[in-house]
Amino acid sequence: MSSDYLVMPRPVETRSSLPILSVQEGDADPHGAFRRYRALSPVIAHETGGYLVLRYADVERLNKDPRLRFTETAWPEMHGVTEGALFNLFQYGMFQSNGDVHRRRRSPFNRVLAARLIIETRPAIRRLAEELVDSWYGDGRVEFIEQFSSPLSAIVVSDLLGLPRADSARFAQLVYQVSRFFTFSVRPEEIPEIEAGAQELADYLGGVLEDRRKNPRDDFLSRFLVVVDEAGELSPEEAVYGVLLVVFAGVDTSRVSSAMQVTLLLQHHDQWVAVCRNPELIPSAVAEALRYEPSVSNTWRFAPEDIDVDGVIIPAGSFISLVHMSAMRDEHAYVRPDVFDIYQPREQRLHPIFGGGAHRCIGEALARAELEESLVVLTKRIPQLRLDVPAIITGHVGMRRVQEMWLSWSV
Repeated sequence: MSSDYLVMPRPVETRSSLPILSVQEGDADPHGAFRRYRALSPVIAHETGGYLVLRYADVERLNKDPRLRFTETAWPEMHGVTEGALFNLFQYGMFQSNGDVHRRRRSPFNRVLAARLIIETRPAIRRLAEELVDSWYGDGRVEFIEQFSSPLSAIVVSDLLGLPRADSARFAQLVYQVSRFFTFSVRPEEIPEIEAGAQELADYLGGVLEDRRKNPRDDFLSRFLVVVDEAGELSPEEAVYGVLLVVFAGVDTSRVSSAMQVTLLLQHHDQWVAVCRNPELIPSAVAEALRYEPSVSNTWRFAPEDIDVDGVIIPAGSFISLVHMSAMRDEHAYVRPDVFDIYQPREQRLHPIFGGGAHRCIGEALARAELEESLVVLTKRIPQLRLDVPAIITGHVGMRRVQEMWLSWSV
């Protein structure tokens, strides 16, 4: 399908002539706002600063553009955070680092988080999902996020890393606390509490890593430390905050995605029935839910030089948001993009939500395994599920949020 919006060249635009998206408008109806502005311009400005790239072809191209850099410590600095665990998450972590720094911080995880490990993990994820369903099936009703999505994602990560299951609920709570920092709605008065959560997480993981050095086991973290020591490229802080990011990314995003995929399927009941009858549709159902309502809206980049996006010049020194949430509803890239359809034709070899290039999500295989295996269990065990209160997803920049979700069934 064509990605061309215009048949005639257009004049170069500047920020003053671009549409400006307000926080209120974006949060009230993000898909509607992106749809309106996507038809007007490939780039819009945001009232808080920076530029939003909205169209699929532009997002994909810029996602791989070597001129753009990740933002390093710019996000916490914008919020007045220049030290402490929150700042260290950006200073020592891999996800906003660049070049060789990113390579050496990511390399140990690439080596340890192998595809074979994820394949071996799938049966354990399925058993865990079955145990969780067993714990409340007889009740006939469940608050799905607190009693399934949250514990599932937290325990999957804790089991993978070799952490005690008893600790999973607490570190999941801390992850949700810290993830508020990655939204435009975070308020200055919330930052001390968020910093305290980040520090508690860092202290906890630092203590676990210290214990693994003294008492190695046959688990992920012990193997991770062996690889780190062999390479000799990471500082102790980089090791701690690297693991913290794995916990952070693995717990919150999967929790939101798990709730949304079940909500969307039950809201489109014929597709829920189809998946229950044919488990081979599950990977497509997961992929479509990730497209239709992603748990993360965008990724940030920094432009060290002028960037031309279809005639709009984003000036050097600007922050650029690549809005995957908008790109994945682009009518020039998808058939009926605003319709949830697990049969949606997919020309993309790789799902856009996991990014691209050297920064493509390191936990993609684990996320897919968790979402697919949990859906296998739910569709097999409780095909009669009813959606009483759907999960409502909110937010238009950064991490998105869900509140509650109630399901019922006949026992």
